[in-house]
Amino acid sequence: MDDNFDDYFTDNAPEEQQQTHQETEQEREEREIKEATIERRGNTVKMILVLIILAMAAFLGWWMWQHYFHPYRTSQEKGWIMQVSNEGAVFKTYEGEMISESYIEDTLVAMTSNFSFSIPNDSLALEAMRWAKNGQRLILTYNEYKGKVLWRGNSRHVVTKIERDSDFVKSNPYKDPGQPQPEKKKD
Repeated sequence: MDDNFDDYFTDNAPEEQQQTHQETEQEREEREIKEATIERRGNTVKMILVLIILAMAAFLGWWMWQHYFHPYRTSQEKGWIMQVSNEGAVFKTYEGEMISESYIEDTLVAMTSNFSFSIPNDSLALEAMRWAKNGQRLILTYNEYKGKVLWRGNSRHVVTKIERDSDFVKSNPYKDPGQPQPEKKKD
């Protein structure tokens, strides 16, 4: 069978194609420059993508730190602790409720809720339970976070210090169980 088409599947290639072209020095330099330029463009795109990903990761890390781990506010709340309980299925945390002095003093607004807080460690929780049994007015110093973390508790308010309110004790006309009372004079 005779046809006029080149057969590319056989080794019977024309002699012209079997000869390799010897490139000159100038052609070699131009080829190397072209390959390096293409490679450099690829590296630039990769570098930009890596920088964008790193910037996004840095922003996400900063946002998470600000939202979950950096205290938004440090404040104090005065009142009476009503309950302290140990809650949680996986992470056991101490949660408490307090009737705040600000709710009691405001007679125009109905008391809608108590001040809820989390206690990070056992020693503060035991101290809070002791004060709750005594019914003393306390000052809670707490950090407020923008977000909640499972192992820190169910509240955005995390107590750092519990103190007895000494100003209330001095102005309280009722008997203070912590101080001895003066004896009454007999006539």
